[in-house]
Amino acid sequence: MLLEKIKSILTTQLDLLPRIDEKNKIASVLIVIYGSEPKLLMTKKSHILKIHAGEIAFPGGKHDPEDHDLLETALREAREEVNLSIRNEHVIGQLEPVTTLNSKFTIHPFVAVVKRLPRLKDNLEVESILNIPLFPLLQTLSHDTDPAHQSIKEMYTFTYQDHVIWGASARMLKQIHDIFQKTIL
Repeated sequence: MLLEKIKSILTTQLDLLPRIDEKNKIASVLIVIYGSEPKLLMTKKSHILKIHAGEIAFPGGKHDPEDHDLLETALREAREEVNLSIRNEHVIGQLEPVTTLNSKFTIHPFVAVVKRLPRLKDNLEVESILNIPLFPLLQTLSHDTDPAHQSIKEMYTFTYQDHVIWGASARMLKQIHDIFQKTIL
C-alpha cells in the first residue's frame, strides 16, 4: 500500500533524450525504491575507481552513444553494476538533473518502484550493495559543512550507519525529501 502511494507521488513524465551540454558529460542513474517497508538501493563505489571512489551512489553511469536514450543508460548501468534488471514499466518518474562538483557530469535520475529485488551481485566498480530504509534515511538530512564541498550553494548530507551520502546523490535525495515533506513525511 505504501509503495503505491510512493508511486503516485513520484510519478512524472520522462525526458529520455540527453541534451547537448557543452560543459559536462551526460550520465543517468536509477533510484530504486522497493519493499513493504520502503528501502533504497545504493552502492558504495570501489576504491579502485579514478573518480567517485568510495562514495555512496545510485547505480548508474556515463551515457554511451550506443544507448538509445538516458533511461537505457540507467538500466544498463544497473545491470552491469549490481546485476539488476528493471523493466521499463517499473520506471515511474524522473527527478531534476544534478551536476557533480569535481567530475563535471550532469546526472539524470530515474525513479523505479518494485515490490522486491532479486538477488544482486556487485561488479568490480562496486565495493558493496546497500539496502537503506528510505524514511529513516530521509530524516537524517543535514547541511554539508565540509568546506571542500562548498563550491555550490546547496550541499547536503544524509547518513546511513557509518556511511555519509553527500554531493550529487545527496542532492537527489533532497529532491525526494522535499517531495515527501509536502505529502507523507
